[in-house]
Amino acid sequence: MTPAQGSPRNFSTDFLVIGQLGRAHGVKGEIRMSLLTDFPERLQSGLIMYIGEQHKPMRITNCRGLGHSSGQEVMLVTFEGYNDREKVETLRSQMVYVRTDERPPLPEGDYYQHQLLGLRVMDEDGKALGVLVDILRTGANDVYIIKAETGREILCPAIDSTMLGVDLEQGEMRVHLLPGLMED
Repeated sequence: MTPAQGSPRNFSTDFLVIGQLGRAHGVKGEIRMSLLTDFPERLQSGLIMYIGEQHKPMRITNCRGLGHSSGQEVMLVTFEGYNDREKVETLRSQMVYVRTDERPPLPEGDYYQHQLLGLRVMDEDGKALGVLVDILRTGANDVYIIKAETGREILCPAIDSTMLGVDLEQGEMRVHLLPGLMED
């Protein structure tokens, strides 16, 4: 799974990936960050983010939009204590996280991807289809990848006509598969 697709499968439930650091920009400690979040407006001076697999806490001192690159929104970020190009370059290629308990609430019926990954997927009759193992972001709509016990992958578009419900407490998702998505 690439960083552009969201949280890696071995994600920690305490932290969510929101970006990936790129190369340094200029000589004053700015670094490019490709955004992997639907909430870029939350990235502001003073925010604590967690860098790398060790989740090192770091405070943003400045951030500004840079535009889009390779289909992703990119920001320039400066961290407290990283005031030159050489020092900030040590952060290159690191993933950037926020704590799950600090994430903004979603409207009723909306879910974060990490909440859905690993759910058992059932059809409308209660027949087990498999486990949701990945979510592809296509632009038009997400596509859920369901892995059956046989190892076969089922691609299910995440649209109103296929999504019947999610029960996080039960660890289940119910879907209506469109004709042609499953072999008979």
